Amino acid sequence: MATIETEEHKALRSAVAALGKRHGRTYDREALWSEAAKLGYLGVNLPEEYGGGGGGIAELSIVLEELGAAGCPLLMMVVSPAICGTVIARFGTDEQKREWLPGLADGSRTMAFGITEPDAGSNSHRITTTARRDPDTGDWLLTGRKVFISGVDIADATLIVGRAEDARTGNLKPCLFMVPRDAEGFTRRQIDMELSAAEKQFELTLDDVRLPADALVGHEDAGLLQLFAGLNPERIMTAAFAIGMGRYALARAVEYARDRTVWKAPIGAHQAIAHPLAQAHIDLELARLMMQKAACLYDAGDDVGAGEAANMAKYAAGEACVKAVDQAVHTLGGNGLTREFGLASLITAARVSRIAPVSREMILNYVSHQTLGLPKSY
Repeated sequence: MATIETEEHKALRSAVAALGKRHGRTYDREALWSEAAKLGYLGVNLPEEYGGGGGGIAELSIVLEELGAAGCPLLMMVVSPAICGTVIARFGTDEQKREWLPGLADGSRTMAFGITEPDAGSNSHRITTTARRDPDTGDWLLTGRKVFISGVDIADATLIVGRAEDARTGNLKPCLFMVPRDAEGFTRRQIDMELSAAEKQFELTLDDVRLPADALVGHEDAGLLQLFAGLNPERIMTAAFAIGMGRYALARAVEYARDRTVWKAPIGAHQAIAHPLAQAHIDLELARLMMQKAACLYDAGDDVGAGEAANMAKYAAGEACVKAVDQAVHTLGGNGLTREFGLASLITAARVSRIAPVSREMILNYVSHQTLGLPKSY
């Protein structure tokens, strides 16, 4: 596996960085989304035959990282093209691909993703959203609740993870359903968050939402495989989001440390300032290497290898991001908490990268059990 990026990747980074610089920290989400779509960045991972760029998660993660490094990350990139677009491209029917992929690729349509529930956060086996068939029509009926679902208000549909009864065993198995925003019985309530973000968070209620048979994505007996085909890109893209955020904070701190003079030299000349910033840079670069490995494995079709690497990348990126933001604020002192420098809001945002979409503790559980072979504690 090559860890050095290709010339095409470098060119993509440069172009996206220029786009991000034009929009900056005070970006308008809709305007940036529209321009990124026109330039082909939003669908860079989707098949060319449906209007995408024909690349993979490696390319899409570059786009999100560079936008984040410019201070204008697009959270819905994690959800719409990375999770939903990937799942539909890999497992959707020809009709589903024709209906959704061109719009996801050109940014004219977006899709949210609903898995987390009030009583089923890290433990997806406790999902209680159920799907049952109407024996007379063959339709699906979905009932349940979801929480902390991003961007539902701007999404045309939400890819909902439910559980359907296995006809052979009677056990419940995970399945994926596309639920239109205006479906009867599908309601949302915005969650009041202190987190400052362009994309809002919602609690969803599904009250016997009736869906046609073709709302099911993929095969109902392969739901778990299909689910993790979407969750691995989610972890990789979350890593890209965190690395970009950390790079943005670090760049602001380095700029300040070069110019700010308290005694005879800029404060960046003092090791007490310089060394923590250097360490933050090293940690972000190491996290990026693991993210690149995860993306490479996933794009090569190694779902098992990608699962381990994606979890590690997300863990490393979350830790590096929190430390970089904290050190950046500390470097600026009181200025780090002012609106002028745009770092204070990142304190909360950086914390999200350690919590979602999977907590650092659950990643440690995964590595200790799956990689190291230690006994399972949960």
